[in-house]
Amino acid sequence: MLPIHRYILTVPPAPTLFFRRLAWKRLNLQHRQHTRCFSILQHRSQHTKTMSRHPDFKTVEATREDWETIEWHLNKTVNPEWKVGTGATDDTWKSVKKVEIDPYAEGRRAGDNYKLMISAITPRFIGFVSTISKDGKTTNLAPFSYTTMVAHDPPMMVIGFSSSMENKKDTLRNILDTGELVINVISEWFLEAANYTSINAPPGVSEFELSGLTPAPSSKVKAPQVAESAFSVEAKLVSHHPWVSPATGKTTGVTIFAQGVNFHVREDMWAEGSEGSIVDIGKLKPISRLGGIMYGRTTAGAELPRPDFAKEAEKEEVKALL
Repeated sequence: MLPIHRYILTVPPAPTLFFRRLAWKRLNLQHRQHTRCFSILQHRSQHTKTMSRHPDFKTVEATREDWETIEWHLNKTVNPEWKVGTGATDDTWKSVKKVEIDPYAEGRRAGDNYKLMISAITPRFIGFVSTISKDGKTTNLAPFSYTTMVAHDPPMMVIGFSSSMENKKDTLRNILDTGELVINVISEWFLEAANYTSINAPPGVSEFELSGLTPAPSSKVKAPQVAESAFSVEAKLVSHHPWVSPATGKTTGVTIFAQGVNFHVREDMWAEGSEGSIVDIGKLKPISRLGGIMYGRTTAGAELPRPDFAKEAEKEEVKALL
């Protein structure tokens, strides 16, 4: 199995070093992800100037190894012999300082904060959002990595949009106009098509047609689901909140809260013996978002039981710390 850093060497130097350290240090999560990194060219107008400084993508991509077929598997943790109270398994943090960054320091641009956050807060779930216009004539499909679940009863999701209320993205406009959407999971088998939906197409143009992906009827909302997606959530808008930049006083983003009202799961995705409740990540092959134009894949994990305080408090080594 190739190490993570071999997939990162072609991105600019600063993010390279950061991702290399970050990828290994994220292994202290309860369910650890071994994220394989790779790049896919994105068609986002806000990144055009930045991306123009990069080498020709196809030329760079040609130097990389082909996509590997890797079966999901579990590893031991970084330190299976870890003891209570011993902290991190790597002491590098003791010799390297943290720097403080004021997001609104003089001369610091909003774009600097954007690059910092998307490169550090990883991997991120991608909400592949399908909507339909108010008149029902145009469907829209776009990926949003400012997406996550925040509750399960009721099933609640949040999605962040980097746009003002005056200059809404098509997806946001459709959600506010209709109150409905579908959040789909992106899997490996349609990564390239999903990425193409990030194109800055004008209103009235359906990304379903451009990407070749298939709209499928939903049951409780008018917005279609993505047929190729193995897991989709029909949802309805609960509320939205605009965000104002302290620097400019202008609205620069909008967050929506949506409640899941119906789930669609491909029947071959269930973990063995867990039909109706647990999806097998090895079958789902979810794609995540990293920094720059990189996506991630999850191919390995490690399990750790959650400690129970009542039981742990009986251990002598724990008593010594209380």
